[in-house]
Amino acid sequence: MKNLIYSFAILILVLYSFTGSAHPMPNSRVLLNIHEKHITGEIQLPLNELQAAIGMGVNDHPQDLVARLGDTLRLYLQQHIRPKTFDGKPWLLTLGKMHVVVTHNPITGDYNELLVQFEMTPPPYNDLRNFYFDYDVIVHQVITHKILVSVKQDWQQGLISEDSTAQEVGVIALDIPSGKVFPFQVSLQQGSWWKGFSGMLELGIVHIVEGTDHLLFILTLLLPAMLLAEKRRWTKVLSIKQSLWNLGKIITAFTVGHSVTLLLGSVQWLQFPSQPIEVLIAISILVSAFHALVPLYPSKEVWVAGSFGLIHGLAFAQTLATLHLSLQQMALSIVGFNLGIELAQLGLIVVCFPLLIACSKTPYYTVLRIAMALLMIVLALAWMLERIVYIMPQ
Repeated sequence: MKNLIYSFAILILVLYSFTGSAHPMPNSRVLLNIHEKHITGEIQLPLNELQAAIGMGVNDHPQDLVARLGDTLRLYLQQHIRPKTFDGKPWLLTLGKMHVVVTHNPITGDYNELLVQFEMTPPPYNDLRNFYFDYDVIVHQVITHKILVSVKQDWQQGLISEDSTAQEVGVIALDIPSGKVFPFQVSLQQGSWWKGFSGMLELGIVHIVEGTDHLLFILTLLLPAMLLAEKRRWTKVLSIKQSLWNLGKIITAFTVGHSVTLLLGSVQWLQFPSQPIEVLIAISILVSAFHALVPLYPSKEVWVAGSFGLIHGLAFAQTLATLHLSLQQMALSIVGFNLGIELAQLGLIVVCFPLLIACSKTPYYTVLRIAMALLMIVLALAWMLERIVYIMPQ
């Protein structure tokens, strides 16, 4: 009878949270990144719910929460996050950086949220993709609270992009009949190297297609590729064979350049901050656009394209360096990502270059080339100034 009354009371509270409350409380989220031998991730905790669970005024002065209560919060989280194997062996849990952000939700409005980085490692010879996630942060006290568990990155499943939508794997909530929060079972599908490779190939294609900077640079390389420079002016239109030969040399040099720095940057042998690299990319577009307008380095396009390729490769490498892949996964990723970049570049060339060659046979090409070069110059300058302002000390 006592258990029946307890279950009924819980049911009433749950129903009230959905029907009687004008402002539904936000949920927690756990985002998992599945690596080869460990799992990293991020926990997102709404401070109003966390304060209801543990008190201590965590939502009263959120700007200095980590400085005030960081150690206490870490101890609390360690006690309420207990990953383990199916036969009960505990995983190693390591908590990382914590900071507070303001999150906007169209239903709940703006609220403060504590973000916690973490890493989980199973015991040796245990399955990384199948385990119990024994987690009851907040919900052990706030019985209407829910925790949404999602996978953000899983190379073996081809889930790679930082911008991709996380795949929800389940919800942790109070079991009303028993009044308990049971360990959440994580059982992920076994992936393959092919899914990881094809995912990286697709990411390379998307990186070019959605990367305005790289598209502009390829276009600026195409504009003068069928022309011959004489006395600091573009004059003679080359034959189709000569134009293709020039283009082939330029694109090959650019490919070799970005492949070198892509490899070195991906394995973190060569590292630079991303913002200065983006400024240099804008400068490469600017220089190439001026060259399309007036020959700046005639007969040296191959060497210049290779040099610019080194800069663009560093930007490509930033994408891979954040994935924290194993050596085998990184090798496959570099090949797949680079192949995707080349396929996207080839597609752009196949579409644009025949049109430019056809236009070059008409008296209107000079006007078209100048107009496009000027447009590239304006865009490159705007983008360069934007990046310079962004990296300047505030």
